[in-house]
Amino acid sequence: MISMIRSMNIARIAYVLLLALSLMGMGASVSAQEPAATPQPISSRSAEESIAATTDDGVLRFDVAEDGTRFVFDPDLVDDDGMPAYGTSFITGGYLYPAGTLSDGNGVNADGSPEFPDQVLGEWICRGWFVGDGMRTTSGALVVTSQLYTFGSTPGEAMISSDGYELVDVGVEVSRAITGGTGPFFGTGGETRQILLGLNATEGVNLQFELELDNAAS
Repeated sequence: MISMIRSMNIARIAYVLLLALSLMGMGASVSAQEPAATPQPISSRSAEESIAATTDDGVLRFDVAEDGTRFVFDPDLVDDDGMPAYGTSFITGGYLYPAGTLSDGNGVNADGSPEFPDQVLGEWICRGWFVGDGMRTTSGALVVTSQLYTFGSTPGEAMISSDGYELVDVGVEVSRAITGGTGPFFGTGGETRQILLGLNATEGVNLQFELELDNAAS
C-alpha cells in the first residue's frame, strides 16, 4: 500500500511538472509572437483625388489589375481536371489604376502586391459564377459577376457596383449594367464597358473600364 501511494504521488508530481513546463512554453511562444501588422490602406489617395484622376467629360475611365493570389473558388464544383466548372462560385480582388497604366501583363507583382503602388486609385472586388464550359471556355462569356469599384482607401465611401458578363476573349468589349453606388455615386445607374487586356504575373486578369453614369449625386 505504501509503495502504491508513493508511486501515485510521484506520478502526480511528474504530471504537475509537465503541465507547468508546458504552460511556460506556451507563454514564451505567445510572448515571442510579433504584434499583428496594421492593415495598410490600398490607396494613398483620397476618394476625391481618385475620382478626379478617372473622370473626363463625365465619363470614368480606369484600369484594373487582378491580384490572382486572392482568387478563390468553390472546390466542391469542379471538372475532372480540378478546374472550375459551369456554376462554380468564386471571389477575387485587385487594384484600380489610372486609364492607360496597364498593358497585357503588368500591374501586379508575383507576390500579389501592386507593381505601381503610388498610382493605385482604389480597390476592385469581383464575385460570381463560371458559365459556358467553365474554365475550359475558349470564346465568349466565361463568368457572370458582380463587381465593386471603390475609389480611395475607405471601403464603401465612394463606390460603384456593376453586374454582367465577362468575356474570355482578349480585346473584345462587353457591356455591363451599373447597379448603384455610394457617396458621390449614390443613386447612379448607367453602363460599363469592359475589355480584357491579358494576364499579369499572378495569372490575374488586366482589364480596361469606361463607365457612363446616369443620375449620380452631385
